[in-house]
Amino acid sequence: MPANDALSFLMAWTLSPLRIGSVTPSSSSLATLMTREIGPETGPVLELGPGTGPFTRALLERGVREKDLTLIEADPDFALLLTRRFPAARIFEMDVVSLRHLPLFDGPVVGAAVSGLPFRLISPRKTFAILEGVFDNLRPGAALYQFTLGHRCPFDQTLLDRLDLEATRIGRTFRNFPPATVYRVSRIKNLATFDWRFS
Repeated sequence: MPANDALSFLMAWTLSPLRIGSVTPSSSSLATLMTREIGPETGPVLELGPGTGPFTRALLERGVREKDLTLIEADPDFALLLTRRFPAARIFEMDVVSLRHLPLFDGPVVGAAVSGLPFRLISPRKTFAILEGVFDNLRPGAALYQFTLGHRCPFDQTLLDRLDLEATRIGRTFRNFPPATVYRVSRIKNLATFDWRFS
């Protein structure tokens, strides 16, 4: 991680701790864990709150094409940095809640979403709106990958139930400050269409 990234992150956190959520960018270990189920076959990938781009770089290393990346970043300084670093990606400087109302994609075509948002610091109402917007753009079978710096899932079960979602813990890394846990959030399969032969 470049030293100037750490400084940029610390300055952003100082100005807006509730929006940034951490004093340091995510480690390469966390980025690897967040992106290990994603590859070139995934197709379009949506990233929420990419910051300085550690997950973005990991996605590219996994074989995702830069032009298949859509990055949503609310911080103007980070958005400018991302534009310079990933010129072929689609980058939108906006609040991710707007995803519900802006047609960034031609239907539910996104193969995966990766989030660096601090959901523990976001209200349940706003979290609901964000998740609704994300899953409106994900194709069937696609998932949202979310990390948390705590031990529990960052999404309350009641909220997941309202959206027919389930969260599965896929790993934890101590090579991050603080240690982080990663969850895969996906739609609950409809029992009427579930193929029990493959369960």
